[in-house]
Amino acid sequence: MGQRHSIRWLRQVLADALTLNQDFYEHSHRYPAAAQYARGIVALAGLSHGLGSGLILLLYKPSWLELGLGIAINSISVVAGYYLWTYGLWRINTYLAPPVPPYRELLVPVGFAYTPQMLNLLTVIPLLGRPITLALAGWTLLGAIAAVRAGLNIGLVKATLLAGVGFTLVQVSVGLVQEGMQNWVAPSLLQ
Repeated sequence: MGQRHSIRWLRQVLADALTLNQDFYEHSHRYPAAAQYARGIVALAGLSHGLGSGLILLLYKPSWLELGLGIAINSISVVAGYYLWTYGLWRINTYLAPPVPPYRELLVPVGFAYTPQMLNLLTVIPLLGRPITLALAGWTLLGAIAAVRAGLNIGLVKATLLAGVGFTLVQVSVGLVQEGMQNWVAPSLLQ
């Protein structure tokens, strides 16, 4: 019975996160096992990004080592970006508007904001990859705004500015890692 309940709860969590339910984001840190689910979502988002990047790397005919490293580094970059971005949001807000909820409490709603990124593997679909990438990025940004607004108890404008700047930096960083991996593997294509 417990497993059925947790599966039902996970479905509800995913639905609330994907539909940007503000009440969910506001109270998400209070749910049992919310931190585990949030970390799991970020890990799946990282894996999805890593596998998608790996499929792109296959175009360059990499060695097994290059492919494995490419998938691992791209996956880890998403997870590292999550922790750094959340820390940056929390730290900036400690200077702008103390008191601030604990860092661990902010990890939960921001982790749930990564839910659309679990679909990142779909970005390798020919001709639809770029529109899917942009849609997922926009959807994640909206989730991040909801998460920051709820997690830090701040207004919409401030949440939009904080989330927008941080999100842009994370997206550029992850993109640079992906491009670096492709450039590292690309010379083997010329041999």
